[in-house]
Amino acid sequence: MQPFSYVRPASAADAVGAFAAAGSGARFIAGGTTLYDLMKLRIEQPGHLIDVTAIRGLDVIETGGDRLRFGALAPMSAVAADPVVLRDYPVLAEALTKAASQQLRNMATVGGNLLQRTRCMYFRNGAGSTSTVGVYPCNKRAPGSGCAAIGGLDRGQAVLGTSASCTAVSPGDWPVALTAMDATIEVLGPAGTRTLPIAELYRLPGDTPHLEFTLAPGEMITAITVPKTPAGRRSTYHKIRDRESYAFALASAAVALEMAGERVTIARIALGGMATKPWRAHEAEQAVIGQALTPETALAAGRIALKGASPGKSNGFKVELGARTVADALLIASARNRA
Repeated sequence: MQPFSYVRPASAADAVGAFAAAGSGARFIAGGTTLYDLMKLRIEQPGHLIDVTAIRGLDVIETGGDRLRFGALAPMSAVAADPVVLRDYPVLAEALTKAASQQLRNMATVGGNLLQRTRCMYFRNGAGSTSTVGVYPCNKRAPGSGCAAIGGLDRGQAVLGTSASCTAVSPGDWPVALTAMDATIEVLGPAGTRTLPIAELYRLPGDTPHLEFTLAPGEMITAITVPKTPAGRRSTYHKIRDRESYAFALASAAVALEMAGERVTIARIALGGMATKPWRAHEAEQAVIGQALTPETALAAGRIALKGASPGKSNGFKVELGARTVADALLIASARNRA
């Protein structure tokens, strides 16, 4: 067993200070639904856990004014059930509801969910462990060791944003919806507070796939903000998976639209389950502006969204599946809120 110490600070400033005092072996923990798994697999081996769940005010859900603001400690279940989110931003509610079982959604926080690590089986059973469990080369766990998924069992791997060092798919649903909605995150760290677009939180693998996020050491996410937009009411999160019961996405699409009559005036499209990070499909968005959405025009946009895909040995089906997932999401979103 890996020994570790534990503290439960009462303020965000104290939490950041505890991290700085503990050094590089520290980790923040909230719901623990991801970190505990990674600790069991010896992917994460923190020497010091900083439990942030006692910090007051970080679980507040605000829906007034010109934005939505979710404290990082707000449970996924609470945000998904908020009446304003349900009515005006179904893309957000659906992304959370389809992400996990009710038990997990009650524990998991919307801030922690942004920092999930990949479910690539080679990462979860790969190199870099001090135990004998790690048997596969994995550049995420042991930089420079190689990537067993390339040329290996790659059915679930990414087809967008891959590199010669890594094809691991980004696992989240919630970050995909937030990417489509131009969300920002608020961060507190040793250097103070800052905000950044959700799209800037995630790194492409390149030749350093072990560097996944742009947070500096000791920084913690304190809140997520989403600008209010009429496109929220005509939105959806459409997810395709091997089984209906809380599996990770093979392909997903977050779509939000503004329309004048039958024609699209504004489109927001982001992809999940197909890329190494939440993937914004800007070219596909532009392709539907001024269009009346039909099965044909929607599928054409879906194919544009998957342009440049690089499938491996066994995941080529994701290119067509992804295009049709985007098309279905566009049609679902366009049919909403017509009254």
